[in-house]
Amino acid sequence: MVKIKSIALDTGGTMTDSFIIDEMGTFTVGKAQTTPYNESEGILNSIADSLQYRGITLSESGESVEALVYSGTAMLNRLLEREGNSNIGVIVNAGFEDLLRLGRALQCWIWLDYGGRLHAREHEHPEPLIPRKQIKGVRGRINFWGEELIPLYNEDVKKAVRELLDKGVESICVCLLCSYMNASHEMQVERIAKEVMKEMGKEIPIILSSEHNPVRGETPRLNALIIEQYAAEPSRKQLIEIAERMKEKGVPAPLRILTTYGGTISPYHKTLIPTMVSGPIGGMIGTQFIAEKYGIKNLVSSDVGGTSFDVGLVMERYVPAKWESSLGKFILNIPMIALDSIGAGTGMYVRYNEISDRLEFGPESAGYKIGVCNEQSGVETVTMTDCSIILGYLNPDYFLGGKIKLNKNRAFKYIEEQIADPLKADPYSTARGALDLIEINMKNHLNGMIQGLGFRPENYTLISFGGGGPLHVAGYAQDLKFQDILIPEWAPAFSAFGCACADHSYRHEKSVDLVMPPDGGMDGFVASMMSSTWTDLKIEISKEFEKEGRDVSEMEFRPSLRMQYFGMFDDLEVESPAEQLISQYSTEKDRYISEDLTEITRRYNKLFEEIFRRGTTSPELGYHITKAIGTGIVPVPKPKLPEQQLTSEKPDDEATKGNRDIFWGKGWHEASLWEMSLLKAGNIIDGPAVIEAPATTLVVPPGYRVKLDKHRIFHMEV
Repeated sequence: MVKIKSIALDTGGTMTDSFIIDEMGTFTVGKAQTTPYNESEGILNSIADSLQYRGITLSESGESVEALVYSGTAMLNRLLEREGNSNIGVIVNAGFEDLLRLGRALQCWIWLDYGGRLHAREHEHPEPLIPRKQIKGVRGRINFWGEELIPLYNEDVKKAVRELLDKGVESICVCLLCSYMNASHEMQVERIAKEVMKEMGKEIPIILSSEHNPVRGETPRLNALIIEQYAAEPSRKQLIEIAERMKEKGVPAPLRILTTYGGTISPYHKTLIPTMVSGPIGGMIGTQFIAEKYGIKNLVSSDVGGTSFDVGLVMERYVPAKWESSLGKFILNIPMIALDSIGAGTGMYVRYNEISDRLEFGPESAGYKIGVCNEQSGVETVTMTDCSIILGYLNPDYFLGGKIKLNKNRAFKYIEEQIADPLKADPYSTARGALDLIEINMKNHLNGMIQGLGFRPENYTLISFGGGGPLHVAGYAQDLKFQDILIPEWAPAFSAFGCACADHSYRHEKSVDLVMPPDGGMDGFVASMMSSTWTDLKIEISKEFEKEGRDVSEMEFRPSLRMQYFGMFDDLEVESPAEQLISQYSTEKDRYISEDLTEITRRYNKLFEEIFRRGTTSPELGYHITKAIGTGIVPVPKPKLPEQQLTSEKPDDEATKGNRDIFWGKGWHEASLWEMSLLKAGNIIDGPAVIEAPATTLVVPPGYRVKLDKHRIFHMEV
């Protein structure tokens, strides 16, 4: 029997994907409908779907699994749709009770597309996740250096806790100024709060920002605390249930959850917010894998799910990580592979706005319920999927390979009544207009990400994935002139594929704020501080692996740091040549010098030049090291890309499925139909065409062409 070595999972708002790798590195993909109220059911169904190709079950093969990685969008969708737990209390410094409402100027536009960022009229504050009455201020102040300026007023704390408990909050978040430098006031708040709770006979969690995310930036730090309780914490029970169900099936590997920075953590970890966008991050790791295998320097990742559209960039084969990121229009200061998400997916609701006399989509999504075309779903509002069905793009009898039957006539009726008749237009043009609306929004977001860095789409190759990627890529890539457009055959499970490409790792960071003047006069001090900090981080990471029963001797420790030219706003991450930086005293220069630090600055200069070609380096200003980063890695089995012999450009007759009319542009076209799995490497399909698979559909419009390469990746060209 073939031994299963690795299982990667991606639970989206609509579908759950599984990616299973055997001892030879070959993989199979499974897909099932997401079961949001019990994710483990959808996961087991998806795994069973994947293993059926091997003729085995999980119970028979689970004992050989060495790696089990989960990613999902449940937390992100909860935030985007504003359906989280808002019953949260907050304690801040007196005078800062409106911090959540005011936010920062950056928060007003960071989530907008390129054009929107330029026009102030489009800037807006996101609606706060909790009401103002649940935020209480207490007097006391720690300054930037960690010194106590004003003692904490204990009576203020007691009053605030009592008022919040009387309101019935389920948790209390504490975020005081400069607590990342000195946590004493937050710890004092926690002690007092526990005393008050004991008096009142109540007990709820107290979450301190100094323990949760001890870094600079009060607004993103407070946002992270609240989003943790609002959108992330509600998923913990589900994740533990998944871990237990997998153990019941005989899988010995512990469940690991992909994080925003590409590492993995346990579902029992004290904080889950680093896993908020684990699904899209899986796609970014898979994108980096493809970039390396194909030798592509600049690659754009685009993931179309049921609820969100996620975009990330690989630049010069470098996957940037950012300190400040945006989720659901809120800025956070958690380490994250650089990508941005907007609410735009196949399950988005489409409505007619009587006031503006136009169509609008979202922010809600039908998710796993698909749309009104799914009669058993109870959905009564038109979705993007309904539009795709009546336009001929989707086969209502072949959704998930026919496991879910969709009603095209019902979709037509609802589209006609809800959005076409109010616009006094025919349903087909209206449905196409709705898709144009969302695809233009996707295109603007995609273009904004690229041009925001000073580049053009012509500098990049695009890779499209997710269940809806192949369906919409021709629309959102239109007129952007990418060098190439890649669509993997396993696009619907690409994020799970990315999870399988990720090693088991922990990443720990620590703010250091070390200045390196241009004359090198601080080399000895900087080298000593960085070395000791990396030693501390290595010890912390080793303890994380020990808790899971991992052999620490297998861990590879990778030291890195984030730095910038002194006076700049943005830093870049650079790998260090060693975890212990050596410095030697030079009698000639009368100071310590470090060749290791010289190599680090050389690497930074080179990286800066590669990414910001239109900018200029400024070594004459000196350097500012903002953070020390340590990553501990334990390798896991990796997938191998399929490799097939190239055949003729003309597909075999057995791959054809006849013809079907599709609506594109302003009229109907007769499209050829093809079964994706029966196409062979080297085959070329000219549009109009529809290439179907049980888990996705690739639409090739008139004037477009796709070619399938030896690794089962389609290349689309106009």
